[in-house]
Amino acid sequence: MRIVALLPLLLPAPALAATGPFFSLGNTDFIVSLGFLIFVGVLVFYKVPQMMARMLDKRADDIKSDLAEARQLREEAQTLLASYERKQKEVQEQADRIVASAREQAEIEAEQARKDLDRSVERRVQAAKDQIAQAEADAKRRVRNRAVDVAVAAARDVLKEQMDKDRGGAMIDRSIDTVGQRLH
Repeated sequence: MRIVALLPLLLPAPALAATGPFFSLGNTDFIVSLGFLIFVGVLVFYKVPQMMARMLDKRADDIKSDLAEARQLREEAQTLLASYERKQKEVQEQADRIVASAREQAEIEAEQARKDLDRSVERRVQAAKDQIAQAEADAKRRVRNRAVDVAVAAARDVLKEQMDKDRGGAMIDRSIDTVGQRLH
């Protein structure tokens, strides 16, 4: 019905301006208009507009399903992204905890190393003091021994000068008697 109402609009405008009768087979404009109307009629008879509408509807449905699938994929991607962001945050927190723990452990080990170093220094200082005391004792002993040697040498010299043979013999006899008394 709509097509019939549109029919006058479909007629070519130059056909109305042609000379002679319009509805004759000699008029090419009439023939072209008639052929066009027959073509449109054949299209309507074979339901081409309905087929075109079905194809367009199918295409629209396909587009709608593609859009729905795209929305679903987008939502899945957003969910996956949120999951990865949470995991990244958890991993970052875990890494921060590991770093903090490592720092604490390093501080504890540094403190232990300082204590060990202090103890080592104290032991070395004590060892040095002991060596100094030993060296002092050795030096005192050597000085005493040297003093005894010097005193003995000096006494020998003095006795040598003051002793004569008679006096020396008497002293040796007295010493032998003393040793003999003590041994018996």
